[in-house]
Amino acid sequence: MAENARQFFETLETRAAGSSKVAGLNATYLFDIDGAGKWIVRVENGNASVHEGEGDAETTISASEETFMRIVNGEQNATSAFMMGKLKVSGDLGNAMKLQQLF
Repeated sequence: MAENARQFFETLETRAAGSSKVAGLNATYLFDIDGAGKWIVRVENGNASVHEGEGDAETTISASEETFMRIVNGEQNATSAFMMGKLKVSGDLGNAMKLQQLF
């Protein structure tokens, strides 16, 4: 279990590699985690690549590090965080819904 956002993103490629959870998902995400940084996550053909920094993305996810880690660790439902304004999504909302496959 990741202790912070940086650790989560640093280990995401390894955790997602060859996983059936991301099979068939082709999307690019920008995660803007307040207090931690920004990461681009590209999911293609069952693999995820992660790069720190900004770039073009179909979907942008913004949250505080506290909220993000609560979602990642299963302590907070992403939909309820979105409804409470703690998680912001812009771009392709359908891709955002598929993110639960990565977590």
